[in-house]
Amino acid sequence: MLMLLKLLKDGRFHSGEALGAALGVSRSAVWKQLQHLEAELGLPIHKVRGRGYQLAAPLVFLSSEQISTNAASLTWPVHIFDSIDSTNAEALRLVDSGCEAPFVVLAEQQTAGRGRRGRKWVSPFAQNVYYSLVLRIEGGLRQLEGLSLVVGLAVMQALRESGVQGAALKWPNDVLVGRKKISGILLELVGDPADICHVVLGIGINVNMQKADDVDQQWTSMQLETGSAIDRNQLVARLGGQLQSYLDRHKAEGFAGLQDEWEQHHLWQGKPVSLVAGVTQIDGVVLGVDHQGALRLDVDGIEKIYSGGELSLRLRDDS
Repeated sequence: MLMLLKLLKDGRFHSGEALGAALGVSRSAVWKQLQHLEAELGLPIHKVRGRGYQLAAPLVFLSSEQISTNAASLTWPVHIFDSIDSTNAEALRLVDSGCEAPFVVLAEQQTAGRGRRGRKWVSPFAQNVYYSLVLRIEGGLRQLEGLSLVVGLAVMQALRESGVQGAALKWPNDVLVGRKKISGILLELVGDPADICHVVLGIGINVNMQKADDVDQQWTSMQLETGSAIDRNQLVARLGGQLQSYLDRHKAEGFAGLQDEWEQHHLWQGKPVSLVAGVTQIDGVVLGVDHQGALRLDVDGIEKIYSGGELSLRLRDDS
């Protein structure tokens, strides 16, 4: 089925006869594969009598060669998959099998993409970026402090470089445009954080997605924001460059060296919010973050600090 998709990726019309000849199958077999492409990958295909079949829009596949061309200074090995459960899960499997970090895992599609707090990450084929960078961490917990916030800065800058000027941050690890989510970050750790461990920096970016019925929150994509399709290979290269730069700064200075910059780009700085943990809700006003990346809230005139992976921050209705 993917071979058929690669024949159609140029966005031009191809006859059923020509496609069948290229694949060594009958025209009826081509028709069945086209139906599967539409049903399983959600890719609309135009069917015109006398002309053949055409993807509604051309596709550019992820390519390690193209990524390397656009980011010559990066030396991270890149593993690209057509379809896997999730890039974070595959990254953890590669760590278990002895793959040496750092390395990157990319996929055209995730069948079980994950967000924070167990949420599903909608992952249509060849439309977005599903990216996991694996790092080996030695020397203790300081290198993990505020790490998800640092990754958010890198993602935000890559988006802005690519034309999404309104990209900004939401604590702890979302990138928004206005109130609409354009990117999410999920960090997972394996090993002993006090000694030697591996951390997976999982990043999902809505790139060329224009429709998604299964998303349960406000969202946008780079194409919706800029009005034109985005080259995902160039975006991955920009993201890698920004990650390298911010991770180097974080290693040298800790999160304290990036705290002010992060607060400058926090959309909800100074805003009234509700912090939700399970059935508990805490209302306050965002003061910023501390040197470890924890949230600082003014709660009834008293500054309080909150951190943890199961917290959810929401704007209050009166904001």
